[in-house]
Amino acid sequence: MSFRRVLLLGASLAGLPSALWAAPAVQQYDKTPRHTHPKSVNAQADETIKVSVKRTDFAFQAAQKQPDADTRLTAERLIERGVVTLRDVERVAPNLTIQSINGTASTNFYLRGVGFNDFTQNNIPTVLTYFDDVPFAFSTMASGLMFDLADATVTPGPVGTMHGQSDTGGEVRFRTADPTSTWHYGASEDIASYARSRSEAYVSGPLAKGLDFRLAGQTRQGGGWQTNPLTGAHLGDADSWALRGKLRWRPDSRTTIMLSGHFVQDNSEVVTGVPVYRLIGSQSLPSLGRQQAEWSLKPQFADLIGRPRSLKPSEHNQFWGFDLHMDRDLGFAKITSISAFETERQGEYTDQDGTSASQADTYRTISANAFTQELRLSSNDPNSRLQWVVGAFYQRSRMKQRFLFDYTDYSARGYMMSTNFGMNQESTSEFGHISYRLPHNVTLFGGLLHEIDDRSLTGLKSEIFGGSTHIFQPESTASAQFAGQVGVSWQMLQSTMVYYKLSKGFKPGGFSANNTQIQAQLDPFGPETVLTHEVGFKSDPIPGKLRLNGAAFYNDFHGQQVVGTVMIPNYGPLSEITNVPKSESWGFEGTVEMHPVRHVFVTQNIGWQRGNYQDFPNVNRAATNAYYAKTGVWKAINNNFAGVDNGQPKLTLNGQAEWRQALTDHLGLDIGPDWSYRGSQAIAVGGTGFYRLPPYFLLGAHATLRPSSGHWEATIYASNILNRQYFESGGMATTTYFYIPGTPRFIGGRVSCGF
Repeated sequence: MSFRRVLLLGASLAGLPSALWAAPAVQQYDKTPRHTHPKSVNAQADETIKVSVKRTDFAFQAAQKQPDADTRLTAERLIERGVVTLRDVERVAPNLTIQSINGTASTNFYLRGVGFNDFTQNNIPTVLTYFDDVPFAFSTMASGLMFDLADATVTPGPVGTMHGQSDTGGEVRFRTADPTSTWHYGASEDIASYARSRSEAYVSGPLAKGLDFRLAGQTRQGGGWQTNPLTGAHLGDADSWALRGKLRWRPDSRTTIMLSGHFVQDNSEVVTGVPVYRLIGSQSLPSLGRQQAEWSLKPQFADLIGRPRSLKPSEHNQFWGFDLHMDRDLGFAKITSISAFETERQGEYTDQDGTSASQADTYRTISANAFTQELRLSSNDPNSRLQWVVGAFYQRSRMKQRFLFDYTDYSARGYMMSTNFGMNQESTSEFGHISYRLPHNVTLFGGLLHEIDDRSLTGLKSEIFGGSTHIFQPESTASAQFAGQVGVSWQMLQSTMVYYKLSKGFKPGGFSANNTQIQAQLDPFGPETVLTHEVGFKSDPIPGKLRLNGAAFYNDFHGQQVVGTVMIPNYGPLSEITNVPKSESWGFEGTVEMHPVRHVFVTQNIGWQRGNYQDFPNVNRAATNAYYAKTGVWKAINNNFAGVDNGQPKLTLNGQAEWRQALTDHLGLDIGPDWSYRGSQAIAVGGTGFYRLPPYFLLGAHATLRPSSGHWEATIYASNILNRQYFESGGMATTTYFYIPGTPRFIGGRVSCGF
């Protein structure tokens, strides 16, 4: 082979994706990533060299030299595993729990056991969600944006010294596909059981020299699988659509300006909880099949909230926002500015007691917005021994919420009421991070963060219609603390890196504002800090055949924010976010990627964690409810939960296996199962019995046909093949304890094309 042909061969290999295919034939089909255009290398006008390679390399090769425990996911992996909502991400990352609040679009995050159940969603999440480097102050704002993705990253542990906002639990970052300088377009259609459909489309290309755009959209319909045995009514159908647009301008070779915007309309029905225990009263619980649920809406309550009397448990939400990214190469460094504005307008009806009685019917409205501004300066030469970044972050958010409750069939109350409040928040932070590579492939790194956060709760009023009205005094809280990180990594072999880092994380305090009855409930909870020790390794002992990544951690918490219980005299126990004076957690996570034999590819994630409260005086909800059931008197039974497990799933497993086979010179087949397991999780502090979700195992599978051109693919798939009954989350209403059931078996097909 001539020298010129060798160069052309190298150029062709560089233009192909890092994850390539293994097939026996000399001319093989190539698994081209979505939204890309196949490339060929022209040696001369009359000569084209076709290159065939084996897909044996694993993705994200450069990240193998980064001292972190991040889980990095390609867009292709997300599609294969059916990750179409935020909650689905827990199926592809270790030690991650993402749960719906009462079956709604609102979500709570737990990572390495760090997180809390924020029903009102008016506090900074313990695990932040990012889209294109924009953090969402309220996790619900990220609903409906999981389409046209480029990749995703789950980062556990304290964050904030390199970008964005400080947090103790970590972050989940999504990167959406960018505009292209050549024309591309494509679409996909996914149809499955229960008349579920998901449709996506995109178009991308140039508008003028240096000016490119991308427009993508998604619709979701159907998929409801619950029925009401009393009325035969159907529940759970999705009904949403979303658009995202990007405009990229490159006025010169050193400057990139990107303007993005999105809009989401979500009128989907929600999954209704199934009552599993009667806390109050002597009525028997409804006898329900595994796909049944009861709900009801009194005409008077429908009129009060201004919605149709035929309303089912559902959302009526709008989310929209825009962001402006500006990057400038200054030669010695790169300067980046990210400005963003996000809004949510939410209307949400839930029947929380899960019966036909009106004992905990709830309608919530939220009007919120958040403005964020980040400015950072970073080193510009990735090969330099010295890497650094300095920056500042600002956030301002405003929120107004109103809850309306129907308790008319609850004998202890027998009324309808409302609670409404406003919240104002503002924070600033400065951060910096530096690393230096010493001889012998040893790198030292460290970072520092300082954050000031101010927030206030205003105008809180609780009104019993036809009864009393309580107007509460405003409350405010402020916090200012340092956080940071130091560590060392050693590239001991070309294929193996080990590291240790010590991180201090900081998260500001806030307020519990749900169903407020007395002023003391508005006392703010304090900041959360954590000191995290982490040791890990990344290794490709057999390049292209075996990858082993793992990390162990220990978290030492002060003031950990958790959901505890407060007793309201003559009313009952209510949830309240509180601080645990002292707690700890520890565990490990790991990922194994294998290509053991020809055609076979396996990925396995494992997460294991334990945690204990070391000092936590609080109301024992189970004992308090039991005392009331016996005596008819509300009396707080207090305990110190020192030594009690934090309740998070101890073991999480997820993975998949594929057989990748070339059927012809131009057509290939992928086929294989996927699986996930989640251990038992306590819903209340120290929860046992029905206060603890049972463990579950889910099995899925898929088979995909792809041509070598990469222009289309066709997939058949199944989720929850064994049709297991399982529960994703749970909670307590006034009279019952309920579980939110997971989806039954779905069988579907997906067809996509891209040019």
